Amino acid sequence: MPGVMLDLGPLRSSRPFRVLFVSRAVALIGVSLTLVALSVQAYDLTGSSLAVGTVNAVAGTTLVAGTLLGGVLADRLERRALLLIARAAAAGVFAVLALNAASDRPGMLAVYACAAVLGVVDGVGETALVTVTPELVRADQLAAAGALTAITTQLATMVGPSVAGLVAAGPGVAACYAVTCAATVAQVALMLGLPRLPAAAGPEEEQARHPLRALAQAWRFVRSHRVVAGLLLVELCGGLFALPYAVFPAMGERVLAGDARTVGLLYSAPAVGAFLGALFSGWAGRIRRPGGALLAAGLLWGAAMAGFGAVPSLPAALVLLGLAGMAMVTAEILQRALLQRYTPSALLGRVSSFWLVLATAGPAGGGALAGGLAQALGPAAAVVVGGLVCTGAVAAVAVALPGLRRAEPAP
Repeated sequence: MPGVMLDLGPLRSSRPFRVLFVSRAVALIGVSLTLVALSVQAYDLTGSSLAVGTVNAVAGTTLVAGTLLGGVLADRLERRALLLIARAAAAGVFAVLALNAASDRPGMLAVYACAAVLGVVDGVGETALVTVTPELVRADQLAAAGALTAITTQLATMVGPSVAGLVAAGPGVAACYAVTCAATVAQVALMLGLPRLPAAAGPEEEQARHPLRALAQAWRFVRSHRVVAGLLLVELCGGLFALPYAVFPAMGERVLAGDARTVGLLYSAPAVGAFLGALFSGWAGRIRRPGGALLAAGLLWGAAMAGFGAVPSLPAALVLLGLAGMAMVTAEILQRALLQRYTPSALLGRVSSFWLVLATAGPAGGGALAGGLAQALGPAAAVVVGGLVCTGAVAAVAVALPGLRRAEPAP
């Protein structure tokens, strides 16, 4: 289906991007195992759900810090070297986790420490990845490259947890960490084939040596640029108001009259929709108004989630969640392309870090917000209100920032 199916053009035309794509896909196979293994090991060692939550909170907090740090570093250092250092450090963390898990007396302190370091290096690596992509593909292929990046993430999200459960239940969590370490070492070896990618620091960098001043400099750019500010606001609206994962258990059992299997289907449906959205994203690189398409995706995201909260039928709920996931990944693809298109290379690392932080912190804050609304209004009403607020907020962005509506693709 030409023009509809996933555009493989960047893989065909750019050998360095092929290297980056394959290396990331290999690494995600392992990383998805570790995300589950950390939670399983924390619970096995302590028998406490609080410990599991603490491990995830530690990793999430340091991920935000690492993302902002990565933005500053990506605008100052040679970006290929930064990627290699970040992923090599991650391999070292996985090796320590494997050794700790295989020891006679594995310790929780090591798990907490490794989770903290892993958050930092993952944040640095993911920010560096956003900055190197425009150097490896043509400007008119940025949306296609973003779709290829998104589909590897969605595949790992769908397949990884199940495989991790099988490995953890069989060989054990030490095997999960060992596989992740091996996959990350393979990623580093593959990325040695990338060309040097020096940062494009502008003359203003001489006035922004302190990391906080450097971030403030990038923030001033965001505030003054209508397209970049708008795409960040769309991400904030969706993540904060239209990802109520914390309410899914109550929706599945109290509203849809199901059980744990129903709840599992609710969690899976957005990922399936996102995978299909990425698979059929060939049109994203060819539209004349990607900014307008981004706003439409944001509106659909909120409307589909509101519809999910309003329907009492499980099949209809799954379809609407799939639509929400499809709109979510479409927004991600278009945001990535517009961000790389309109942000100067000298600022791309720091501005990308803002976007990635919103993508991480928005859903976390949205979960807390949805949980609070569910306590006051009930789970279904909380989901409906969140979806409608998302739709209204995106509509307000469209009105307030006409530059985003008119944003054009790369020449």
